[in-house]
Amino acid sequence: MPDLLKKPFGTRGKVHQITPESAGWRYVGFSLYRLNAGDTAAEMTGDREVILVMVEGKAAISGASQEWGVLGDRMDVFEKTPPHCLYLPNDTEWSAIAETDCVIAVCTAPGMGGHQARRIGPDGITLTERGKGTNTRHINNIAMENEDFCDSLLVTEVFTPAGHWSSYPSHRHDEDDFPRITYLEETYYHRLNPASGFGIQRVYTDDGSLDETMAVSDGDVVCVPRGHHPCGAPYGFEMYYLNVMAGPLRKWRFVPAPEVEWIMERDA
Repeated sequence: MPDLLKKPFGTRGKVHQITPESAGWRYVGFSLYRLNAGDTAAEMTGDREVILVMVEGKAAISGASQEWGVLGDRMDVFEKTPPHCLYLPNDTEWSAIAETDCVIAVCTAPGMGGHQARRIGPDGITLTERGKGTNTRHINNIAMENEDFCDSLLVTEVFTPAGHWSSYPSHRHDEDDFPRITYLEETYYHRLNPASGFGIQRVYTDDGSLDETMAVSDGDVVCVPRGHHPCGAPYGFEMYYLNVMAGPLRKWRFVPAPEVEWIMERDA
């Protein structure tokens, strides 16, 4: 059975660390820090570009030999306000000093030195509705294809109302055949409101060689190496996830699952 569901391995400091080596793939890395006020974190980027996402709380950030000041003003992710983020190219460094209790996501992918360090958001990020009916969800695009901020990374936030589906109709992006489809590995960092709740995520291929359905708890990460990957938020529990995608081409092109293609066509 693939080990797609990653539980946090602590409650303070670095609580997630997913590397291409540990995930068994080539591009996406994801780690997460949960810091108390006064705690610090620091890393070198090495050969990888990084987007730091202030999921919750405030921290004084330095990176790429610059002081970026205090980033973050969203104390609870379910406020749904635009996040404060920082892009850092490969072969640089960053450090954070928590001004309040905070959660910092570290999204990484291969860097090629094609972009300079820069702040991303909150200006320019607008919560956008997507989908219809109980497939409605709300998106904060941080660095998707239309934003030329990165060499490889694609990063976005999604808020799914209770009782709704997300990353649906089911779709896959696991072949390098642009413009029909692109190969993109993906991680989902999940949060639930109330935090005692749960969500559902299924990862499956058309041929059934991969078919895993997972109950995700607040703070879990799901790795999607291939296949379709829909999520469900049960009645009573709102779902958030932070997506990180990367592959050989920084384009997001996908193919729907055969059984739901008619839904995608109907709702287009």
